[in-house]
Amino acid sequence: MVTYLIWGFLPVYFKTVASVDPLEVLSHRIIWAIPFGAVILFARRQWQEVQRALTHRTMLAWLSLSALFIACNWLIYIWAIQDERIFETSLGYYINPLIYMLVGVAFFGERLRPLQASAVALAVVGVLVLTISGGEVPLVALALAGTFTVYGVIRKRVVIGGMPGLFVETLLLSPLAVTWFVWISIGGQAVFAGGDNWLTFWLVMAGPITALPLLCFALAARRLPLTTIGFMQFLAPTIQFLTGIYYGEQLTTAHLICFGFIWAAVLFFSIDAVGAGKKKPPRAQPAEA
Repeated sequence: MVTYLIWGFLPVYFKTVASVDPLEVLSHRIIWAIPFGAVILFARRQWQEVQRALTHRTMLAWLSLSALFIACNWLIYIWAIQDERIFETSLGYYINPLIYMLVGVAFFGERLRPLQASAVALAVVGVLVLTISGGEVPLVALALAGTFTVYGVIRKRVVIGGMPGLFVETLLLSPLAVTWFVWISIGGQAVFAGGDNWLTFWLVMAGPITALPLLCFALAARRLPLTTIGFMQFLAPTIQFLTGIYYGEQLTTAHLICFGFIWAAVLFFSIDAVGAGKKKPPRAQPAEA
């Protein structure tokens, strides 16, 4: 729940730092997530997991790949918010849970029940309506959904705790982030510490804002089936959609029709999830690795 509330209100944060180039914002997300993550690792005594990941070639390779996908996801999202495409980012994260269901079927042996299959079909129709009526493919939405789905699947396969995994990912990305920040600082293009103390403060806050929800998500990705994660994730795009209205983005007829199909898909999926929950007894949660 905490994960999706924070992600839902992320557009507000990125609107706050909208005067900063997306690549610089991304650099700060990576750089400041490291010390914040280190504090959590120290408090939870998880440094051994970090050491194991850094010395295990296979695990390090998987985390390098997941780091690449989450960095791409972050950059696309930051740029989209600054380019006034909040509705499209909302659409991407509405689609994301439905893609999780398909991945669960294809790779994890999960099965779609009739209402779930109907939800996926409605979502596909909604995207097609927006593509045909709007005159363009919602590339931002598809890119966000695709990169985050791949990230989630990889993290589900890697046997490492939530925060240690995130710490290793940001550590692997940090050389690129630091190099870019030094480069734009030398060129006089960096905004950080340029005299606006509040803006500097918010850029530093990119660390906890980034680490906390991803920590919660990584923990959930290893404990819960992908269908359950998908159900909870409908909260974030709903909040994002409302922030798009708040910031006055243009809501076209094509958008309304598309979101109508998406919301119908959410309703179908929710009814199915509630029905399935009543049939199954609660199961014990496995301990975190």
